[in-house]
Amino acid sequence: ADRHGSHVAGTVGARGENQIGVSGVNMNVKIMAVAGASGNTSTVLRAYGYVLAQKKLWLSSGGKEGANVVSTNSSFGIDRGNCNSTQYKVWNDIYNEMGKAGILSAAATANAGWDIDTVGDVPTGCDSPYIISVTNSTNTGKKAGSAGYGITTIDIAAPGTGIYSTLPNNRYGNLTGTSMATPHIAGAVAYLHSVGSKTWNDNYYVNPGEAALALKKAMMENVTPTAELKTKIVSGGILNLLTSGQAMSKM
Repeated sequence: ADRHGSHVAGTVGARGENQIGVSGVNMNVKIMAVAGASGNTSTVLRAYGYVLAQKKLWLSSGGKEGANVVSTNSSFGIDRGNCNSTQYKVWNDIYNEMGKAGILSAAATANAGWDIDTVGDVPTGCDSPYIISVTNSTNTGKKAGSAGYGITTIDIAAPGTGIYSTLPNNRYGNLTGTSMATPHIAGAVAYLHSVGSKTWNDNYYVNPGEAALALKKAMMENVTPTAELKTKIVSGGILNLLTSGQAMSKM
């Protein structure tokens, strides 16, 4: 069992209201574990390709086959990578293809206080609109000093400092990093699907890419703003599940 992946999975969707351990952001969700965390493009494409194939099967079969994947969680990447370079450009293409099928990609930025606009990062420096690039906030609402930012590249902040979640062998523990912030966003995407209005849900089946972008917009426009983040990241704030959910229910 993988320590990093187990911790991330618990934050996304640990079962809640059972008096055991922790609750995930979405406490009643299914997680598809795909071993694709890599800097190797062929590995990443194979992993995302599998996810996309399952979603397309779900759409084409009217939900009878495949899987209704609504978000990927990528707590990995290439520090200082250039998404427009020949080596990584195809990553952006697969995010776009998944996005057209209604899959948003939550992605962790660098665990270093870099301006990603300047130094680059893969995938959080990629320009696919279906990526939600995430930095790490602390319990006082500050951006973690050891987390990347970018007024044009990094979308949103989420708690990622001292996060208590699941670990292998029936254990729990605290971990810190953008990898811990990102599953808050992946779990939030799934949660927001569950509270979306009937109008929005109906549109998702017909125009999944368009509806996914509307969900991202609802999340980005309903953050808890902070003075510091206003000058550091696109949304200017930290994930707010309540206000985002209220916006989704009215769409």
